[in-house]
Amino acid sequence: MGPVAEGARGERRVEGSSARLAEGVYEPVREGLEYRDRSVSVVSNLKAPAGHVARPVFQLRGVSKSFARRNVQALDKVDLTLEQGQFASVIGASGCGKSTLLKIMAGLTPPSSGSVMLSGKPVLGPRRDIGMMFQQATLFPWRTTLENIVLPIEIQDGKKAALAVHDRAHALLDLVGLRGFDKVYPSELSGGMAQRAAMCRMLIAEPDVLLLDEPFSALDEISRDFMNMELQRICLERNATAFLVTHSIPEAVILSDVVYVMSPRPGRFVEAVQIDLPRPRTLDMLSDPLFGRYTKQIRGRLDKGAFI
Repeated sequence: MGPVAEGARGERRVEGSSARLAEGVYEPVREGLEYRDRSVSVVSNLKAPAGHVARPVFQLRGVSKSFARRNVQALDKVDLTLEQGQFASVIGASGCGKSTLLKIMAGLTPPSSGSVMLSGKPVLGPRRDIGMMFQQATLFPWRTTLENIVLPIEIQDGKKAALAVHDRAHALLDLVGLRGFDKVYPSELSGGMAQRAAMCRMLIAEPDVLLLDEPFSALDEISRDFMNMELQRICLERNATAFLVTHSIPEAVILSDVVYVMSPRPGRFVEAVQIDLPRPRTLDMLSDPLFGRYTKQIRGRLDKGAFI
């Protein structure tokens, strides 16, 4: 099919999608909120049995990164261990190496020295058991929401394999409150809805680890808070291991079990702040005195060294 015919077909599909959206556009969002509320009682009971020892999933030892052409050392001997079901964040000044660290963990760029192990195997390139979510949704505008979600499977295993996971994709859409939006194109989604679709795309291959590069930074505050609570709920339900890059201290505290403070370039961890707040976390905790003490501790550490 030529590009003109393909474009015409896409326009007809968009028109059909628009008509469907006209009826109760917020219904899937409402259903997603109800599902989230029902799930709170479930996830609050997800506690490890007595004597349980969490399994290390990601292990970084002495990871450094230099860019010889620019004579820049981005990272210096970073050590990190992520355990099964743990949510960790890293926070620091712009340019300190946070995103570089995330790319190394994702297998998108190699370290100059040190080792990166996931589930006992070295990370030498992109892997199916690593899911990554970026600052922008990066959905292809000519593909429907469903087609965007199954794209990683199509790239790795072909169209037949992508068709085989449509049921899984629909289940993920239900999970994030996007039921009924499977045939909608990205131009018809709000920013928050597009990021929820991107979250489904990250989860479609059922990765062991979720790597998050400021995924909600472009959203308004209300949408960002909602998406953070959705992310927490999904991680709890799946016992997922997650690592978040962020510039927001409150976001790091409300989501994380531990927050790593990174020094300016060359980036290294200067403090690991353990966050002892009960789960599931709620937005009401933002005004809790203990939450305030954690944010003050992290901000104080940044003021003392991370931005100097």
